[in-house]
Amino acid sequence: MGVHKQLKLDLDRLSDIILILFLGGVCLIFILFISLPLVAVFLNLDLNKVLMQMKNPQIVSALTVGLVTSFLATLTSFVFGVPTAYLLATRKFPGRALIDTILDVPIVLPPAVAGVALLLVFAPRGLLGPMLRESGIILPGSTVAVIIAQVFVASPFLLRSAKTAFESIDRTLIDSAKILNPSRLRVFVTVTLPLATHGLLAGTIMTWARSMGEFGATLMFAGNLPGVTQTMPLAIYMLLAEDPLASNVLSAILVAVSFSVLALFRLLGRRRYGARL
Repeated sequence: MGVHKQLKLDLDRLSDIILILFLGGVCLIFILFISLPLVAVFLNLDLNKVLMQMKNPQIVSALTVGLVTSFLATLTSFVFGVPTAYLLATRKFPGRALIDTILDVPIVLPPAVAGVALLLVFAPRGLLGPMLRESGIILPGSTVAVIIAQVFVASPFLLRSAKTAFESIDRTLIDSAKILNPSRLRVFVTVTLPLATHGLLAGTIMTWARSMGEFGATLMFAGNLPGVTQTMPLAIYMLLAEDPLASNVLSAILVAVSFSVLALFRLLGRRRYGARL
């Protein structure tokens, strides 16, 4: 019996070792698959050449357009997304689940489809196009079109994060504040918003990053006009054949931005849950 028991223990240990080696191998392959392309973006870069490229008019223009439009898109998303998230998180009404689902669609919608959908609404011959044209407004090919495309694809990230933040607030704190102060607006500004700060900030950061990296919907709806609608991803696409080094520099900037955003997002998450503990 002792020999059989020992043999069983040895087999169990061997199976555990094989499982660990298998999981470690699969994990290593997956890590390399993700990290090697990211590292490759920086391998061919020389600091002096990078500094020279930062004076490249195409890079400066793409950076300027990207930063301005992503900032305005994030601001617009905040203005409309936070009140909507608060309504969905705190009120029950018919059709809420349907509205919640519709507002999530841009997250999974292919960017090209998003661009076509925006054209069908805002193009001169679109749903609202004739009315806009009568007012002298033609959106496709304009910087405003870039902002609209970015808001469409990126605002759901702020909406989701804000909604989760509002839902996680202890309702007893809000009810107590309402007893002390009957003004709902003042309670919202002085109590609810501060309690949801981490979620709102995380959603804002993710929305800005998504706006900076938007490509498909912007290309389809706004076009690729240098200095007007050409953001960093669009410039990367155009420069890949004309100036590979400039394309590489812009890619490195976006990789660095993406990594920084995710690191900050995780840091905010740790602080949030650490505060609860």
